[in-house]
Amino acid sequence: MDARHFMCAATLIAALSAAPGLHAAEVAGVHVDDRIRVGTQELALNGAGIRTKVFFKVYVGALYTGARATTPEAVYEAAGPRRISLHLLRDLDAQALHEALDEGLRNNLSTAELEALKVPAGQLATLMKSIGKARSGTVIAIDFGADGIAVSVNGEVRGQVAGGAFAKALLRVWLGEKPADADLKKALLGG
Repeated sequence: MDARHFMCAATLIAALSAAPGLHAAEVAGVHVDDRIRVGTQELALNGAGIRTKVFFKVYVGALYTGARATTPEAVYEAAGPRRISLHLLRDLDAQALHEALDEGLRNNLSTAELEALKVPAGQLATLMKSIGKARSGTVIAIDFGADGIAVSVNGEVRGQVAGGAFAKALLRVWLGEKPADADLKKALLGG
């Protein structure tokens, strides 16, 4: 290898090593991919953080988007798919998973909005309860699209809930005015 070729290669390696977003993140000891694929679209890590309840670390949450989003509205209105991955840090049963999502919806939606989304919310409850007990280390991914959501557990699709309005409403659990965890919301939005 001649000196010029070696310098070009060394420069390229240094540039790639220094480029933001090309390295996976680690949060609370959990590896968080910097890029994922949802269907045919590649999404980038928008932000990741820890969901705590009282003093307990519950999960590492990661938000993936097609374009950088620093506001909840940018995430809600994104044209392409979005994903929230929950890397569990403790064992959770199906009832706890369902109750947490249900509480997040109640905290961020009006009574009229909740009534309008009663059917898809019920479908999500059934889907989450079907997961059963989720052990520490389990990854629950929720893909959000224009047609609704899809839930997978450790990469296995477990079910879908139709409705673009429901997908936007469910994102409010993490990004709404009264999120499940304000610090996590900030982290998901890259703050």
